[in-house]
Formats: sequence, C-alpha cells, structure tokens
Amino acid sequence: MSAAGPFQGGGMLARSELILGGQKSGKSRRAELLARSWLAASGDQRAVLIATGQAWDDEMRTRIARHQRERAGRVPGLQTVEEPRRLAEAIAAHSRPGTLVVVDCLTLWLTNWLMPFEADGAVTSEPNSSPVPDASAPIAMLLEAIHSASGPLVLVGNEIGLGVIPLGREVRTFVDALGQLNQDVAHVCQRVTLMTAGLPLILKEVA
Repeated sequence: MSAAGPFQGGGMLARSELILGGQKSGKSRRAELLARSWLAASGDQRAVLIATGQAWDDEMRTRIARHQRERAGRVPGLQTVEEPRRLAEAIAAHSRPGTLVVVDCLTLWLTNWLMPFEADGAVTSEPNSSPVPDASAPIAMLLEAIHSASGPLVLVGNEIGLGVIPLGREVRTFVDALGQLNQDVAHVCQRVTLMTAGLPLILKEVA
C-alpha cells in the first residue's frame, strides 16, 4: 500500500521507508525532499520531524542549530519534535493518515540507549567494565510502532559497517547492534533506499 502524494525522483511516497547511507551521503536531504513534496501535494497534509540528537557539547549544539536553520529554509512547513529515547511513543503520538513522520536519525537514537552520556558529556559507564545497556525492549517497541503507524513514515539511519573492525569492545558492540537494527527496520519497511554521493539506490520495494 502506498500513501498519497508523489515525491521528487518519481514514484509514490511509500507507507514506510528506511533511508541508509554514510556521512554526507544525502540521506537526510532525501528525507527532506520527501517531506517537501508531501506538503506541496495538499494543504491538508502535515509533516513532523522527530529529531533524536542531543547537544552534549558546543560542537554538537552548533551542528544542531545549523541543521535547524537550513532545514527550516528548505522545508518551512516541517514541524520538529525532539525525542532522544522514547521514539516508539513519539511515532505513535504523531502518526496520522494525513501526517508524514520523519525520524532523523536511528543511529543517534541507538547511541542514546547503548552509549548514554551524563549532562557533563561523560560516558555513564567506565570502558571495558560495566555491561553495555540492553536496547532490545525499545527496539521491539520501535518495530511495532513502524508496523502500526497509521500514516507514512520515513526513517533515516547510518551505514557504518563498511570499514575495518573497530578497536574497543563498546564500539564493536555498537556497530554490531546498529547493523542488526538496520536489518530489523529494513525488514518491516515497505521501501529501503541506500544513498551514495547524493544518489538513491532502491534496495527493497514492496508494492
């Protein structure tokens, strides 16, 4: 089933789409194009961005502020909601047949669960000592929220598993967990798109 409303590049907006890519691959820009086309298709349609990033240092605060300014210029009608952890609940709260929900991004959301930081920017557990937090429950809730969403849903995430095996237990665990999360989300999404150099490659398309 496809939701009403075309997007730039051809085709129709999928009921659910996972957009994966590396840093500066164009994945967030594709999500913005989908939202802009959705809003342009009808004055009765809305679009909500659920932002999962947290500003724990000056560089991240500057980066988030810049993204907010640039996004507001490109997609003026896109409402932003900040939710670093309770993503499933946020999707359920905002998903409507006439509302497109964009999640940007799954990688930062998983980071907030598996590698949480204190307010001063310090990691909450000592490296190689405490066990890595278990995110299986929130991931299960997220998958159910994607499956149950009543309106179109676009989720953005990073593909970080193409390089060498990283040093450090926590980083290796995170790379494995993100790879599994991407697989799980891809399984329940109608469309999966890989972005490289600003170009989309459709990996999965369910009519």
